[in-house]
Amino acid sequence: MGREILQGLLADDSVSAVHSLGRRPLQLQHPKLTHHVVDFTRLPALPAAGEVFLALGTTIKVAGSQAAFRAVDYEANLAVARMALASGATKSGVVSAMGADAKSSIFYNRVKGELEDALSSLGFATLVIARPSFLTGDRESLGQPLRGGEKLALNISRWLAPVIPDNLKSIPAKSVAAALLKTVPAASGKTVLLSGQMQAMAALTV
Repeated sequence: MGREILQGLLADDSVSAVHSLGRRPLQLQHPKLTHHVVDFTRLPALPAAGEVFLALGTTIKVAGSQAAFRAVDYEANLAVARMALASGATKSGVVSAMGADAKSSIFYNRVKGELEDALSSLGFATLVIARPSFLTGDRESLGQPLRGGEKLALNISRWLAPVIPDNLKSIPAKSVAAALLKTVPAASGKTVLLSGQMQAMAALTV
């Protein structure tokens, strides 16, 4: 997802400079891109920016434990948001998940909901939360494993697409990124984007 957002920002003529953060060097090079290799537990001061997009994520299988998963999906995203706010960012967009709820009994949904609540309390003038259903075209293309049960759920959603509600249908990562990139600059206050709305926005731009 981060890759899709990054490519969208680089293609946007209204964006003069893009700063990306990662634990490893980035192969992608672009005249307006500066990549920073960082330790997300000890972030340095970030360059001044008007917007910040948060798309750090992993799986429990890859992370190795619930604590390691939370360190990425919650702690790292929140650390970046706080530092971006301190550097002048007033607008934020975050990739969350369908079912995000800080009170959920499901660990994954609970972590996503806790992140949403924490970001909402920071004081961004604009906060856009994308809650996609199952993502397609991102982890698959990168060779990353799907979360438990997602492969089956994706296949079922494709077979039953005509009768599945729009908010439950699988959605391309590119469509989620495009919805965030379109909404964050124009929105004010807190906005939540569900899969059906993001699918509709993508259809309008085709």
